[in-house]
Amino acid sequence: MGNKKRFLVVLAVLVTMLVIVGGVSAITDGELDGDGHPHVVLLLMEVGGAPAYRCSGTLLSPTYLLTAGHCTSNYPDEPYSGMRVFIESDVDNGDNNYPFASPPKSVEAVEWYAHPDYETAPFYFNDVGVVILEEPGVPGLDTYGTLPEVDELDQYKTQRGKNKLWFTAVGYGLQLSNPVHVMADRVRMVAYPRLIQINTPGFTGDFSLLLSNNTNTGGTCFGDSGGPNFLFDTNIIGGITSYGKNGNCAGTGGVFRTDRQNVQDFIYEHWPE
Repeated sequence: MGNKKRFLVVLAVLVTMLVIVGGVSAITDGELDGDGHPHVVLLLMEVGGAPAYRCSGTLLSPTYLLTAGHCTSNYPDEPYSGMRVFIESDVDNGDNNYPFASPPKSVEAVEWYAHPDYETAPFYFNDVGVVILEEPGVPGLDTYGTLPEVDELDQYKTQRGKNKLWFTAVGYGLQLSNPVHVMADRVRMVAYPRLIQINTPGFTGDFSLLLSNNTNTGGTCFGDSGGPNFLFDTNIIGGITSYGKNGNCAGTGGVFRTDRQNVQDFIYEHWPE
């Protein structure tokens, strides 16, 4: 594992490493999503033909998945040899042959890309990736994630009562992570974090958000990386779960914004015909 990826493991709300958490990997202090967001799926990555990491993602179309850059970046010393998605809300109790593909409950990926500037920038910058699937991820699905208008989130910088603005975070990551106990079921969960910071120096800059992560609003944890943070109760993906500041998944969570022009240019560049 390269130096950059080791750094990500410590600081980012990133992939769940299967070898560390015993093969299991969610939203903290949230609730079961059930059928609420069927367009949010679990993404599993292989290294050397063996299951290695897990992320979350959102289907933008039947075969096009939006996730984080650190979930799709091919690090030279540890390239991904394959990827697949699992679509059931409760993967542990599903009919999907986890961790191997078993259509129609799981689908193989054929291509994946990270933002071209992700590798050369700090880990929290340009943390966006896309995955192209071999066939539709959720057959018959008629609801998909959508992108915001360019610079749409800037309006919240000066809005009064900013901390009352909320997002719908969805993912398959850890429900709990602390030095004593880890709760890690492969199940889709949902929480409703509030906006803490936008357009400020440091990690946030003008390209990401800090959202709340506590027992009142819930938040994100390892394995939720790449999952959506929908604006309010819409299907508009305001940001992608990206990083956290501690190993307990508490305090705040970093979300990479999808409303910047260069980000949308990258996403549309790889969109299948």
